[in-house]
Amino acid sequence: MRLLLTVIFSMILLGMLWVTVVASLERNIFKAGSELMSDAWFRATLVDAYFGFITFYVWVAYRERRWAGRILWLIAILLLGNIAMAVYVLLQLGRVRAEWPLYSILLRPEHYTQVALASQDA
Repeated sequence: MRLLLTVIFSMILLGMLWVTVVASLERNIFKAGSELMSDAWFRATLVDAYFGFITFYVWVAYRERRWAGRILWLIAILLLGNIAMAVYVLLQLGRVRAEWPLYSILLRPEHYTQVALASQDA
């Protein structure tokens, strides 16, 4: 499952990087944004995306111990969206030891050892 998640989030990262580079070579983001803002579906999609970013960020804020990390990840997620989110998940996947249950990725790092001990006792 860990490998599957790594593949999925790597593909999200690569896909987002590719589509972002292609779009930026085709059209200036500031010109496109000013033209698209008049479209109701564009605004709805943008609001939907940012609500998703905030939802994901709640988990990041829970996991990050320091305010500096929380603020930097908030800025990264708001500016880079799914690119930053994929990077965050890949970093967290790399930090969870192979012998620990995969759900430990959802927890704060200081709880990893508690999860590891509990899973060994079970």
